[in-house]
Amino acid sequence: MTISKTTFINYTRCPRYCSLDNIKKERLNADITYKEYQDEEKFDKLLELISGMYDEDEEGNDIDLIDKIDPQLEAMLDYYKQVEIETAKIVKKTFKGNSIFAIDTKDQKCFTFTKNGLKYLCYLDIYNENDTDINIIEVKATTSNKYMKLSSSHPNQPRHSIWTRINNINYLKDELENCNIEDYMPLKKYQDQRSKLLNRYKLGKYIYDIAVQRYFIENAIAQNKELTTNKKINYYLAVLNHEYIFDGTYENNKPIYNTDDNGNELITFFNVTKLVEELHNVVATDDKLLEEYLTTLDASPCKLGPYCEYKTKNQCKFFNTICGSMIPKKNSSLNYIKNGQGFVKEDGTRIKGLELINEGYINMLDIPENWITRKTHHLQRDALIKETPYINKEKLKLGLEQLEYPIYHLDFETFPCPVPRFKGEWPYIQSPFEFSLHIENAPGICDNDKDNFVFLAKTHEDEREELIKAMLKYMDPNKGTLFAQNVAFEKGRIKELASIFPKYKEDLLKLYERGFDLLWLVDTNSKMYEELGYEEEDAKVFNFYDKRLSGSFSIKKTLPVFSDLSYANLDVKNGTEAIVEYANYPKMSKEEFNFKYQALITYCKQDTWAMVVILEALRKLIKEK
Repeated sequence: MTISKTTFINYTRCPRYCSLDNIKKERLNADITYKEYQDEEKFDKLLELISGMYDEDEEGNDIDLIDKIDPQLEAMLDYYKQVEIETAKIVKKTFKGNSIFAIDTKDQKCFTFTKNGLKYLCYLDIYNENDTDINIIEVKATTSNKYMKLSSSHPNQPRHSIWTRINNINYLKDELENCNIEDYMPLKKYQDQRSKLLNRYKLGKYIYDIAVQRYFIENAIAQNKELTTNKKINYYLAVLNHEYIFDGTYENNKPIYNTDDNGNELITFFNVTKLVEELHNVVATDDKLLEEYLTTLDASPCKLGPYCEYKTKNQCKFFNTICGSMIPKKNSSLNYIKNGQGFVKEDGTRIKGLELINEGYINMLDIPENWITRKTHHLQRDALIKETPYINKEKLKLGLEQLEYPIYHLDFETFPCPVPRFKGEWPYIQSPFEFSLHIENAPGICDNDKDNFVFLAKTHEDEREELIKAMLKYMDPNKGTLFAQNVAFEKGRIKELASIFPKYKEDLLKLYERGFDLLWLVDTNSKMYEELGYEEEDAKVFNFYDKRLSGSFSIKKTLPVFSDLSYANLDVKNGTEAIVEYANYPKMSKEEFNFKYQALITYCKQDTWAMVVILEALRKLIKEK
């Protein structure tokens, strides 16, 4: 059996994955084909891209990512290839010597070794070698932001990153000569931040990935005398530089990513050599576990844990259908709102997350009542038991009174491209290509068609200024309310456009200041309601709750409670599908384009009409006896 890097990572995540996968694939004794390896890699890259699209997103939770990979999503792989190609270009500027790089996996540098009847195999994104060093460079279509955010400081002092960038390569401070960490932050805080890079299920995901790569390479060298070298082998993670700003240079209509005005390259590198060395024993232990799992093929249930990667894009493929199938889709114990801290048991111990499921507390009502201390949880429980919604009419009425007319129900569709496409953009910026606007001039006075205005880009050319002009044509910056579900997302896009297009800055920032969130009415906004006179505890409590919400205030959950509107019959059903259709513009026939163009308009229009409908339903609620 062939063990690829991806297979190794998956098969060692928990005791039963290996068995379940082999039962499903019936390939225990089969050698992996190149196509299988390529499909594995393609799937991983798509997951990485989908996650990256929302990596820096301000929209909040319940982002409508798809649950399975649609074939059309493969269009996004072209953007991943761009990242790889640009990385190869910057490697030439950053590293000495010669590099082996290829888009096609079979042309990449490959290391293999055999052990106990297993063939281990890994291909390298970029292999670089000079007179003294070998540099292994793993390319990921994520950004540097999450790594650079690892920081700390002394009390009342500016925060410092645990990394230092030298010539576009980031080094951990403890790897630098003459660097006294205590000058920047307490050593313990530094170590706490650094340790996060070693958690394979969170921030250290890609570090562990490279550690597995190192394990394969070192074993291959030990087994093959022709690979023996005295050169130092260094390991690097190559990611998109979140500080890079594209200057708008094009050649043959394609972006040219020059060094930006602040000296930033599009791609930056993290030297993770020391980190992957520290993970050697972890990977070696995992290898022993792998052999054990392959020998026993024990598919018996095991406890749920971090390796399930519950509710992430890396969630185990067996979670929903097998391991976590006992968790109900509605009103599980995991659906208590804002309950990251879990519950305190009679013995004083805390229980949270998947631990609840492991101990048999599966449904919301399984949680002992004496564990429940938060008012929100009591109200959720009561709504479920009594099968009647909770509503604080007075608080909701006060929230509604804060709205200034006309109300601009606004929704953007955006394209979070890994590489910036237009001047002033950066990696994964949520670049708007469409908006829908419903204008409600007085309470309940809004027609779905007559009061709806839509802008949708027709090409992949830069149509951002036209979008701004269309917005300002219909929205008066000096009056009214900018209204949206998760308004921080719409406000974020408006603020970005204001910074990129100074000509419209004043008006756009006026709109920005007029933002109001639908969630502040259904859920709450504690700061706003405290300012309006509510005590802190009551200000934190939601205004409305129905058992059908199952702990979520996403528009997908709230809309069915207040309306029979549905996305089920739409040709574009969610934000990810909208992204994909826009990405596929250049590949469409004229007939297909016209169909998809209208489908995108219909989808975005429904998003804003849904807000109009919910708002009217809330008005009716406070009038009911």
